[in-house]
Amino acid sequence: MKRSLLYPLLLSFFLFSVEAEGQINGGDNVFEMLNLSTSARITALGGNLITVMDDDVNLAYANPALLNPEMHQSITFNHNFHLSSVNNGYAAYAHHFSSLQTTFHAGVQYVGYGEFQQTDELGQVLGTFKANDYAVVLGAGRQVDERLHLGANLKFLTSQLESYNSLGIAADVAAAYRDTAGLFLATLVFRNIGTQLTTFSEDNREPLPFEIQLGISKRLRYLPFRFSVIYRYLDRWNVTYDDPNTREVEFLFGEAPAEQSDGEVFIDNFFRHFVFNGEFLFGKQDNFRLRLGYNHLLRKELSVGNFSSLAGFSFGAGIKVKQFRIAYGHQVHHIAGGVNHLSISTNLREFRR
Repeated sequence: MKRSLLYPLLLSFFLFSVEAEGQINGGDNVFEMLNLSTSARITALGGNLITVMDDDVNLAYANPALLNPEMHQSITFNHNFHLSSVNNGYAAYAHHFSSLQTTFHAGVQYVGYGEFQQTDELGQVLGTFKANDYAVVLGAGRQVDERLHLGANLKFLTSQLESYNSLGIAADVAAAYRDTAGLFLATLVFRNIGTQLTTFSEDNREPLPFEIQLGISKRLRYLPFRFSVIYRYLDRWNVTYDDPNTREVEFLFGEAPAEQSDGEVFIDNFFRHFVFNGEFLFGKQDNFRLRLGYNHLLRKELSVGNFSSLAGFSFGAGIKVKQFRIAYGHQVHHIAGGVNHLSISTNLREFRR
């Protein structure tokens, strides 16, 4: 690989790791786009939402067990504005087949990194090139018992970075326990089970960002509010990252950083697994919604020492206007800013009433 190409490639992988809940751990994986938020609602709720079952087809991308008849003929379009010229989006459609008692969905995710200058080893400009990633998802979910729902996704992946290409395939398998009387839902998801089919270079096969997630949600009976707690990386315990370069800079330009006790290290690592979020639901049909979320891993990975910021926090709102649901979500990454996510969705049945 030409040395001049390393910089845009490293930039693209950095941007992936930032949006994927700030997981420095994720830098060892390929197709990190699988961890990107697919909608403004999810972005506003901490970048992860596997615990709500309603008519939002965007939720099936990360948890196919949430597919249900309420999503029948739902269609959605989403676009996420990143820093510089990086953009990503997602579009999806769901259809319920009564004869099969199963709900299916299909979606397309894209990430565009913009245009880069291509140079040789001496810095001479040879031209320009673009970098893009795509994912096509097909999934199905059904209710197999009074309270048990199962679902699975199959994702076809491609990444194009100048003349380098990679193909991959991934699957999600999920189960959800839904107690409608108690307004409670619990779910378990095995995400991104898969492999590269072709690699960017020979003999360099990279793993996909596999993880196991566990989540619960509860809607309060006498208050229009639903909260969710999601535990990520059930398959591994240590998700901390101690950057020696950061510690060296702190030592040179300030006091030597204090060592954390074993208890502090345990608590810090424990809470990095969690995403907390809440959603206020107003109106007879929840037509106006306010959302907020907190992602401790994102905050710890992207906070800058000696500077205060809201890294890790997110917020947003959604409203239904006639046949359309419009949503906005903002997630703060660090003192340099965050991402702005816009979504619009509708149900084709609305136009026949």
